[in-house]
Amino acid sequence: MKFRAIQALSGRYPIGPMCQLFRVPRSGYYAWLHRPPSAREMANRQLLREIRLVHAEVNGIDGHRCIHAELRAQGFACGRHRIAKLMRHNGIKVRTRKRWRPVSGGQHLLPVAPNLLQRQSAADNLNQRWVSDMTYIRTGEGWLYLAVVLDLYSRAVVGWAMHHRMQQELVHAALTMAVARRKPSGEVILHSDRGSQYCAFDYQALLKRHGIVPSHSRAGNCWDNAAMESFFRSDFSDT
Repeated sequence: MKFRAIQALSGRYPIGPMCQLFRVPRSGYYAWLHRPPSAREMANRQLLREIRLVHAEVNGIDGHRCIHAELRAQGFACGRHRIAKLMRHNGIKVRTRKRWRPVSGGQHLLPVAPNLLQRQSAADNLNQRWVSDMTYIRTGEGWLYLAVVLDLYSRAVVGWAMHHRMQQELVHAALTMAVARRKPSGEVILHSDRGSQYCAFDYQALLKRHGIVPSHSRAGNCWDNAAMESFFRSDFSDT
């Protein structure tokens, strides 16, 4: 649209000559510029505010797929591509990451829970099945470890924590945030790999205290936690 082109270039060129170039009346341009926003524009502004809130709440680790899932879970009717477009046009970016693998099951003697999910990467309701994993991402403070808890129903991040060292408190903090945000009332299955951080006695006690049932992947089998693998592959590469 000619008026939009003039608006985009108005910081570099005078309005009058551009109106002459595009053969539009100057009064028409100013009338367009000061028109009341359309219903679509108002809806986009509201949606953008919600996108920024979710993006800030998870410290920039969610891409448009998970933000779409979270907003849908909150009752917002919006399309994934619309969210992606708003994020792209407003410079809302996802933190870059580098995949990192926790300690495998064969490298510790801690008790391991059975695999209760059996590769079922879906759920019928919120707060029914959660999955968790860790990765390594680049931030303004350098490379940091990141622990994430994902709800398999909404595909939204419900808990996260970051630290420059791989400490036991990292997975504790992510789980504590998930419980505080979602306040699950029924039984929740939390699936993870069998790394020492997830099998530690303190972490298992935390799960039990909140009524959460642990589930662990088989040794060396990343596909048992395919939902987290998919999240790290896709949502950290989109914007």
